[in-house]
Amino acid sequence: MPSRPDDDDPRLGDLSEGTILRAILARTVPATHALIGPGDDAAVVAAPSGSVVATTDTLVHGPDFRLAWSSGYDLGWKAAAVNLADVAAMGARPTALLVALAVPRDLRLSFVESLADGFREACEALAPGCSVVGGDLTVSDVLTVAVTALGDLEGRAPVTRAGAAPGDVIAVAGELGNAAHGLAVLFGRFRDGETPIPVDPALLAPGESAAVAAQLRPAPPIGLGPFAAVAGATAMMDISDGLALDARRMAAASGVTIALDRAALGEAPGRALAGGEDHALLAAFPPGVLPPGFRVIGAARARGDEDLLCDDAPVDVSGWDPYRDWDSAAG
Repeated sequence: MPSRPDDDDPRLGDLSEGTILRAILARTVPATHALIGPGDDAAVVAAPSGSVVATTDTLVHGPDFRLAWSSGYDLGWKAAAVNLADVAAMGARPTALLVALAVPRDLRLSFVESLADGFREACEALAPGCSVVGGDLTVSDVLTVAVTALGDLEGRAPVTRAGAAPGDVIAVAGELGNAAHGLAVLFGRFRDGETPIPVDPALLAPGESAAVAAQLRPAPPIGLGPFAAVAGATAMMDISDGLALDARRMAAASGVTIALDRAALGEAPGRALAGGEDHALLAAFPPGVLPPGFRVIGAARARGDEDLLCDDAPVDVSGWDPYRDWDSAAG
């Protein structure tokens, strides 16, 4: 959204809640499954399959994003994308988002308008028919965006992380390690705080630009979640905390050992294993089943001493942990 003079861009503390909400809602579009949308005490969303997939995620300024790097549009897009990915990982089609904002009084109205644009356009690009159907607005010293996403299973059983069986192939849809690369670029080249150094696209090489985009505006393969479920995925999950940590979670839930092939993890396998926020889809499929969009990175074996192996060796890297210092995690 183009910048405008401060006198035409009031601080939120100078506006009423109703004025702010009207500015946000003017930027939403109806959700396909919404029977009652924004404006009432609660939204009503159809659940044609009779069951609802629900997930929630919170982004807090500091550990989850930095305003020196993320525009309002970036933040809205990312907040939508990470929640849509969790719905898709259950094999469901996203139908609606509920957004709660806690915003500082000195934040400009244009920021929340841009944030609403990011939500709308992320839904349009990643999950057509899904949109923001309601939420909440309050004041806080720390900018916080909390999102609840709903999805429809369309008559299918949910795909959990607990169904992988020995002999299944382990596959991924989406990129691995790019978001971690982008985070490293941001910490290494730019700064926030007392002497901020904002992101300057002119200073980024093409590979760095793609990595920073993967961090600030992830584009998970949302449509492949339901597609994988129809194809027969036995287990699936969103890779939000790094392949190593999330593959371990799938292995533990399924009671198997997951053995990865390092050569299948791309040019930077270490980053692919340890880096978080890719929001790729990790899935297990029976032998002979691999839907388009997925690529094989390993196999499930009978349970052994380790949850996770890579080239038959134990994996000694962890992944994203919100209770670790963000700066050290980016190193």
